[in-house]
Amino acid sequence: MSKIEDNQIDRTLLKKFEEEIWCKIPHLEDTKIVNPTPLVDLTEDLKECAKTVYKLDLDDKDLKVFGKFDSTLLSGSIKVRAAAHIIHNAIISGKLKGNQTVIEATSGNFGIALGQLSKLGVNVVALVSRRLQEGVFKELRNENIRIMDLDMDICPAPGMENKANELAAKATAGNVRSQLSELGFNPEIFDKNLQEIETLLAKQDIINLARFLAKIYGLFCPKQYDNELNIDVHRTITAPEIDQQLNEKGDSLEGYQIVCSFGTGGTSGGLSQYMLDKYNKKSIHVVFPSPGQDVAGIRTRAKALGLKLYKPDTYAEEHEMDFEKAKFLLKFFVDKGHDIGESTALALYSTIQMTNSGKGKKFVIIVADGIGKYKKNFEQISKNKLPMNISVEDAALIANDYDRIIWVHTQYTPREEGIELIAKSLGVDKSKISVPKARTIGELLQTQQIPDELKNELEGTKGKSLLVCMAGNTSLMTAQVLASKGIITQSLNGGITNLPEGRGKNPGELIKAATE
Repeated sequence: MSKIEDNQIDRTLLKKFEEEIWCKIPHLEDTKIVNPTPLVDLTEDLKECAKTVYKLDLDDKDLKVFGKFDSTLLSGSIKVRAAAHIIHNAIISGKLKGNQTVIEATSGNFGIALGQLSKLGVNVVALVSRRLQEGVFKELRNENIRIMDLDMDICPAPGMENKANELAAKATAGNVRSQLSELGFNPEIFDKNLQEIETLLAKQDIINLARFLAKIYGLFCPKQYDNELNIDVHRTITAPEIDQQLNEKGDSLEGYQIVCSFGTGGTSGGLSQYMLDKYNKKSIHVVFPSPGQDVAGIRTRAKALGLKLYKPDTYAEEHEMDFEKAKFLLKFFVDKGHDIGESTALALYSTIQMTNSGKGKKFVIIVADGIGKYKKNFEQISKNKLPMNISVEDAALIANDYDRIIWVHTQYTPREEGIELIAKSLGVDKSKISVPKARTIGELLQTQQIPDELKNELEGTKGKSLLVCMAGNTSLMTAQVLASKGIITQSLNGGITNLPEGRGKNPGELIKAATE
């Protein structure tokens, strides 16, 4: 390292970081990885779950399943591995100093991991959307992170870029400007770059919005969604760490399938690269929720497409799993005392299906985080007899059992053609469909309280309503809030854009930007 480069390093920040964060997470010392997270044998519990919950007998499958419990890491999730790796590199390369602010778009866990920096005196700003679960917001606030709460990407609008959502983008830009001003940023800089900001908001591109704000305000953005260090940490630390632990048991990772969910692609990419380099094998099974489902912290396969770290050619297989079935596994394992979150339940459920169909006998499951942040949703699993998500086919069969079919979205409202399509798809008269104001749904998701207008829509003698939105995410979030208040509703899986007669149509034919 040159003298000039050495002088650019914030030595005080580096010392604090290494003493308070780096020394507490898995890292390489000499030839050994220290501070490994637990590798726990889950074989018998998985067999018992398969038998009692899903009526599948796996006793004769010669099965071996380990859980890699990254839920025990500092900040409670696997994301601290990438966050620490990226931040450490930024400090020693002189890109990050203690007087800078760190900004990033996050679905929760990466932002919570970055929150460790706030304990070192570094300001952290997280761009998040209201689709995050209440417990995730609480964790972010507990880390003293400065949250910019954007009403975007709750229910992305494919095909709507620069069309009907321009109005919503302008409104959101005003919201962003106001929040930046409250955080102490100069609004004049924002105003000079307003056109580019509105363009990014029109695309609902919060990832690049964070990068752009970092550029114009001189902040540091980790760029977790395309930073190769996100892959590197799992190639050089996580995978060798698992191999090291299996070697200590007289085994090797070579004979195992590794099952993980997809958030940014860092974990799957790094593990895949390690297995290809060391064993010349494709061993990574990447698990996604079914289309339209909203599982905390991870993406559907459709939303992974186009991300730089999504590398399907390196995976052994991709799996789309129904979380409505996997959530009963979540309850089983948490009741057994295992600290797993929603994405891990999906991975374990996929493992049961693979084992039952003869696709493998030895598995390592990446336990990306724990149940703590998702307690509120978890409590609803045992209370709700009805599935919270329902397909259009199943909803059509019981359409007469609903008091109302209610459109719920914070930015868009259906055109007359959209209302007619919903009615036709469910086999009901369009008079049964209600469309509350967009701001009413926004108020519900923001305050977690039910506005009077929506209370009136939910009144009825049959005791339940069907919620419909753009792609199934906003309606599911709304159903979860209502369930916490004891109100039974179901969310139409996939929303209006997944209705058979609506597929392939420009969404602009069915919906428009809300004006109230």
